[in-house]
Parts: sequence; C-alpha cells; structure tokens
Amino acid sequence: MKAIGIDVGGTFTDLIYLDAESGEMGIHKVSTTPDDPSQGVITGLNALMEQGNIGPADIAQVLHGTTTATNAVLEAKGSRAGMITNDGFRDVLHIGRHQRPDHYSIMQEIPWQNRPLIQRRYRKTVSGRLVPPTGEELEPLDEAAIRKVAQELKEDGVDAVAICFLFSYLNLEHELRAKAIVEDEMPDAFVTTSSSISPQFREFERFTTAALATFVGPKVGRYVANLENALGDLSVDGDFRIMASNGGVATPRMVTENPALTMMSGLAAGVLGGAWIGGKCGRDKVITFDIGGTSADIGIAVDGVCAETDARSTSIAGFPLLLPMLDIHTIGAGGGSIAYVDQGGAFRVGPHSAGADPGPAAYGRGGTQPTVTDANLVLGRLEPGDFLGGDMGLDLNASQAVIGALADELSLDPLEAAEGVLTILNANMANAIRSRTVQRGIDPRDFALVAMGGAGPLQGAEVAQMLDVPEVIVPPHPGITSALGLLIADLKYDVIRTQFQVSISADIARFNSEFAEMQADLTKRLQEDHVAPEDVTFERAGDLRYLGQGYELRVPFDDGEITADSLETVWNRFHALHASEYGHAFQGSPIEVVNLRLTARGHAKPFDLPAYKGGASLDAAHVLTRDAVFRKDGKLETFETQVYRRDLLPQGMPVPGPAILLQKDSTTVVPPDATAEVHPTGSVIITLETKP
Repeated sequence: MKAIGIDVGGTFTDLIYLDAESGEMGIHKVSTTPDDPSQGVITGLNALMEQGNIGPADIAQVLHGTTTATNAVLEAKGSRAGMITNDGFRDVLHIGRHQRPDHYSIMQEIPWQNRPLIQRRYRKTVSGRLVPPTGEELEPLDEAAIRKVAQELKEDGVDAVAICFLFSYLNLEHELRAKAIVEDEMPDAFVTTSSSISPQFREFERFTTAALATFVGPKVGRYVANLENALGDLSVDGDFRIMASNGGVATPRMVTENPALTMMSGLAAGVLGGAWIGGKCGRDKVITFDIGGTSADIGIAVDGVCAETDARSTSIAGFPLLLPMLDIHTIGAGGGSIAYVDQGGAFRVGPHSAGADPGPAAYGRGGTQPTVTDANLVLGRLEPGDFLGGDMGLDLNASQAVIGALADELSLDPLEAAEGVLTILNANMANAIRSRTVQRGIDPRDFALVAMGGAGPLQGAEVAQMLDVPEVIVPPHPGITSALGLLIADLKYDVIRTQFQVSISADIARFNSEFAEMQADLTKRLQEDHVAPEDVTFERAGDLRYLGQGYELRVPFDDGEITADSLETVWNRFHALHASEYGHAFQGSPIEVVNLRLTARGHAKPFDLPAYKGGASLDAAHVLTRDAVFRKDGKLETFETQVYRRDLLPQGMPVPGPAILLQKDSTTVVPPDATAEVHPTGSVIITLETKP
C-alpha cells in the first residue's frame, strides 16, 4: 500500500511518502501558506510526487493533519454563529459553572465571557422541554418559534447554527426536529446539534462543544472541500483521511459533520509518531517532545498507549471540550519564538512567533526580531549553508544583527544573550514537561525523550539534562515525525451514552443492550467507510465515580456479555484506579456509572521504516569542524565541534559530543559530555550524563 502523510504546521508543511510493500520512502517540506493552507499542501504534494516519480493512481491513501479548526479558535476567526436553546437558558454559554479559571487572580480572562463563540444577540430561545431520567417530553417543541428565530438569524447574516436543548442526550427528537426546520429556512448554513456532537450530560460543556463545532464548521467544511477538489484535480483518488483529536483518523464526511473532532488534529499525530518510534527502539515509556516553528507539543506514552485527557482538563483556548482527546500540552515555544525585553525589564522568549513569513531574521525575508533560530545560528549550532538539506540558506549576518541589538538592550555580550534565549526557552519547555510528569506523580527519569519536529533535536538534549532524563531519541526523520504518525493512525470512532447507574442497583440488561446498540451503530458507520470487519476491534469503557463525587475516572470493561461477576471486576478496577490516582479508595461506597463508552478501530496496515544503511566510518560522514558555543559548569565555552552528515553515520558507533548532525528536515545537537549512537532502526539515541 502506498500512502502519503501531510502535516501542516505554523511554519512548514511536512510530507512523507511510504510504500509499505517495497519500503520505499520519501520526504519533503514546504513553507506553510497561512492564508490558505491547502495551497501549501498541494504545492508540497506536487513536489513530493515529482521527486519520487509517484503517479496519482499509485496513491492508496492521503492522510492529513490540519490546524484549521485550532487556529480559528485560537485567533477567534470563526463563523458568525447562532444558537437555539430552551427558554430561560440563553446564557448557559456565558454563565458557565461560576468557576474561576484562575482562583487567585483579579486580572483573569474568562474565555467564554471575554471572547464568546456565539454573541448573545445570536442566541435565541424557544419553548419545549424534555426531562430525565428517560427524556420524556414535558412540553412540546414550539416549531413555529423555531422557524421565526431561524429567519431572524438568517437576516442577521448568521452562517452556522447550534441546536442545544436540555437533556437531548436522553432523547434526540427535539434537536433533530429543530435542525430540520432551521435547515429548511437556512439551506446554506452549517447546522448541528449538541446531541450529535457530544451526547452526554453537563449542559455547559456540551453546549460549548457544540458552539465550538459551529464556530469552526463553515471554515473546516470549506477547507476539506477545497482539499478534496484539489486532490481530484491531481487525479489522486485514494482514500482521504483527516487526523482527529482522539488519536485516530476520520473520513471527510465525519469531519464535516463534526468539525470539533479536529480541534487537536495537527498535534495528535506527533504523539502517535513519537510513541511508535520509541517502541521501535525498545523504549516503553516515552515523553514525546515536538517543537516546530511556533509551538512545542508534549505528550506521554506508556507501552505505546498515549494518555487521554479527562472531562476536567479537556479544553481548547480555555473553552471546555467534551470530546475524547489525547493529552497534549502545548506552549508557545518554537524555532520562530521571539526573544524580547518586556515592559518590566524581564528577558522573555515566546509565545509570539515570527511564523513562516517573514520568519526569523536568518531566513533573509525581512524579519527584524531575534528568534530562537537566530540564537542557534549565532552560537554555531546551525550550519548556514545546509538548512533544509541545502535547499535554503541562512543569513548569519542578519541573525548577528538582531541578537546584537537584543544584547545591547540587556547589556550583555551577544553570545551570552544568544545562549540566554535558549536557556529561557529550554526552561519553559522543561517546566511544561514537569507539569505533565512530576506534578502528576510521574518520574521523568524513568522515561526517554523523543525529540522531534524541526527544532526538537536542536533543544532536546539540553531540555533532557534539565529534567535528568537519561536519553534522547531522535527519529530518522524528526521534522516529519508528525506526518509519519498519520500513516500509523487507525480509523477511530468514539460513541458515548450517559447512564447514571449505581453499583448497588445496576441494570445488567441495560448495560448489555446499550453496548450492543453502540456497537451496531459503529459497525454500520465503518461499513459505510469500506472498512473490512476483520480489520475492526472494539474497546469498551465506562466513566465511574463514587456516588456524590463531581468527576469520573475511565475504567475498561471486558469484551463479551456483562454479568454480575464481570461487573465486580469493573468495581475492583475502579477502586484500584482511584487509589492510584488519589492515594485512597472507599471500598464500601457505592459506585456510579456515569457514561458508557465504545471505541471502534479500523486498524491501519502495519509497516516498518526502510532498513538503515549508513556509512562505513565516522570519517565518511564527517563534513567539517566548526566552533560552537555551549554552557558548561556555569560558563560559556567555545568548543571545537564535529559536523556530520547524519545519513552516513555508521550504525552502533559512538559519536562523542559536542557534535552536530545534519539532515534535510532537522539538525541534531549533541552537547558536550553526551554521546550519540545510531540505533538499528535509524533513530539516533543520545545518552546523557546523569547526576549521581
């Protein structure tokens, strides 16, 4: 099978081609086109096909990670959205839960109030009410009122509408009827329902998730349609799949219906790719560390399984998101991050980035602000004539000028200022990793750090040293690892049903019938997507809590018929998980099953990267010797540093630091007192000196 993975980042669009049968592989990078990312995608795809002599008919799959939805929310550049809800509940999106995002701040921003997804004047109410526990109709839906408010929204220029009714997760009828009426009145609008986006309790989170889908819906729909049309124009008719936030891929139809699935599309593939690379190197505990031009994305994987967020911590740009999502922590720190002195005189790096245009001063495109890339170039850690494998040169004089201006402002030597930029950046990233490890009772010293992205291998070793992580794994193509992650992602669909059953009176027949109905629904969906039954597996789980608690823990359910004995196993698993998470369990307390979950996976075809060939000796890989600056024992020192062509390094031969390894999609820095070695898989493993 021949497949292409395309990952759009803030600065570069990365592409990878893999023939799973022959092992043939090709990579390519092009600058991202922020105004219309699909242009960069098609430009890169054309170049990759020409470079590899790939015919359109040869491509069986195109897998894509997109930041369209993410950026629309982060930049508050979505649709003019409207909402229709029950009388008296117009302001659910504004009131929230009366919780302060920052408990002790008097200057905090409350996202859903300061930058609402749906303006209050576009939030309309109608009569009609469903009630728990079964969703019985208490008051009929006022269909005439729905038609009237739909006409008002249309006159106001609203192009997307969310239908959000109380208890619709128990009974879909009111939302579906309202949707049909609105679509009749507004045939060109994007219309969705909260029950189709996230059919579970917690109305504020459910309404907000539907609002997010509505806010980005038209933009995502146009982007997907444009890309599908462009692929058609190239005569590429293989399966087109888009990365979803849950770590699987989805069809264009699924993404168009529920665009909120792609809120973390561009980030999830990197975690999958990093975990896969770690597993191939025999490391079962890895921290994935993906640094691009704009941001750094951090994930945790154990035994190849990536951690997922829970209902308390799933969000995008501060808005709660009630959908399955890989636990990825993102900070504004990347190769294009701008270094500056703030109004209080503090030396800062990021979160603002120079982006792709104009980019760092080193790019020679008119950038005038000092960035992380400029600092690395000034310190001798980048080779000016060998950026992107020689496809792009770097302007050392421009970097020295902007770093020099920063140094003057700080009254520092230029080299001290450049190294300070990296120290601050690395400290920010180390703290972000601590927030996902140490602060959760996880010892990062038990993990390997997988450094990827265009800038990950530049900073990975020094960040690992700050955390006492013993080794760093640099994938064969670190700058393309997110695109690689797309190729290994399963087609993955999740469905959820709210239960509110208690262990002391559990309805076993209802559990079995609910799981059976959910599996039938997902089986039908996978059949429509042409997934063979033998390639499908199902995973069952439940959201459990002690009766009276506010939030849940996810506990797996075994396959097969649920019985009293199998439920006892589930209760014991919950007690053990609660003790692990919080340090104690209440063995005698009733347990409440809040939600049942079913995940269907259409498994991707397994493959391996091509065998690493390498060269016969270090001398054959050696390019030149240059001076590079590192801090050792608290002092800046200039080291004679060996520069090697990475793809010519011999397998298993130690490469002492300091050293610089060149390749097209990234540059790897091996600091002093560290040793690099090429693993049989082609990954480079950097072993660091650890503190006694």
